[in-house]
Parts: sequence; structure tokens; C-alpha cells
Amino acid sequence: MKKLLFTFATGAVFASGVMADFTRLEMGAGAWMQTPKGDASYTDGGADGSYTSSENDKSETYIWALIKHPIPVLPNLRLEYVTLEDSGVASGTFKDFDIGAATTTLSYDMKQYDIIPYYNILDNTAWITLDLGLDIKIVDASYTAAPSAPFTGYSDSVTFALPLLYVRTRVEIPATNIGLEADVKYVTTGDSTVYDVRAKVDYTLDFIPVVQPALEVGYRVQKLDIDESGVDAKLDIDFSGIYAGLMLRF
Repeated sequence: MKKLLFTFATGAVFASGVMADFTRLEMGAGAWMQTPKGDASYTDGGADGSYTSSENDKSETYIWALIKHPIPVLPNLRLEYVTLEDSGVASGTFKDFDIGAATTTLSYDMKQYDIIPYYNILDNTAWITLDLGLDIKIVDASYTAAPSAPFTGYSDSVTFALPLLYVRTRVEIPATNIGLEADVKYVTTGDSTVYDVRAKVDYTLDFIPVVQPALEVGYRVQKLDIDESGVDAKLDIDFSGIYAGLMLRF
């Protein structure tokens, strides 16, 4: 019995050491300062609706979390959230409303939830990390056409999911607390292309033994270019700008 208990305890200590080496939780939050640009059109059934962004600077909050575990057959998980907003000028006829000869203000927001299962191909091997996975980007979009006489206004919403290839690479600079990182989410089909690209530098503050806070600063570009024969609305919109935030590593 004592031998069995000793074996079990030794295995538990070894397992806990493995978990300590291969289990990791990271999270972060910050602000993305970006400028929406682009236009959209609606042409179903002879409609001629059009929208053009006013290109006003925006600052939006982003949140992310990363969960890495030691089970090789199961993917790790990264979760992200951001809300994008824009406003501009709309005219013409859309699906359920007709602006007529005048123009009116149209505003919209897109809540984006990214669910990213990924595999860790390299884990700080020679200071290099490489992740490959699939991003399921769930977009919850709503828009409102502001009322202006004789137009009474209109609002609607739509939710859809986009599958994108996910690649992330990271380089730890030896003998420093500085990391360089970039990730790409990308899909193209027919005449449509969607991508979300980031590049950043972060600095880890290692004065706390259990939790390591860090600062991150980077640049992010997101592009929605949707032009499909089976889709009523055509989009050519992008968001780009710097972002900065705080990270926590456990």
C-alpha cells in the first residue's frame, strides 16, 4: 500500500509539473483606434440602394482570451470580441425601404465573436511559436436609417458566420521581456475576400510570480469585400488603425 501511495504521489507531482509547463491561460483587453472606410450597395429586384462611409475615426473596445492545454489530440482555444461601428450617407431603394430622391444618414454596428480552435505547431521552439487553426467569426450586425422627412426611418439586423483560416506566429526576443507577434484570419471565395490581420509588440512585467501582466501595442486591419451573385448586398468596407491594451498571463 505504501508503495502504491508513493507511486501515485510521484505520478501526481510529475503530472502537475507537466500541466505547469503546458497549460497556459492568457487574456487581454484594450482599445482599437480605427477609421472605417468603404461603401455598400443593394441591387436585388431592381433596387438601387447605396451607402458610403463618412470615414469618421472610432475607438472600440476589444477583448480576447487564450486557453492552452496539454492534450495533443484536442485543439486549444482562443476567443475574441470586438464591436465595430460606422455611419455614412445612404440613398435609393433597399430591401424593405425606399429613401427616394433624397439622402439620409445610415449607421450600423457589427458585434464580432471569434471562436478559434487551433493547434500549437511550435511552442516557443528556439523562441518561436506557431499556431494553425480555424476561426469561426460570428457577426451580429444591425443598421438604422435615420428618419428625415418624408422618410420615416428603418432598422434591421442580421447574424451570420464566416469560416476563416487562422495562422499565428510569435517570436520571443532572447534576454528581454519583448515579444513580436502577428496573426492572420483569411478566406477568399469567388470574388469575395475577408481578412483580419494584426501585428504587435508586447512587453511582459515579471515582478509578480503567479500572474504576469504585459502591455501590447499593435496595428490591425480588417477587410470585408463581399461580391457574390447569390448575395443581395455587396460590401467593400475596411477598418484599420493602431490598438493598445493590457495582457495577463497565468
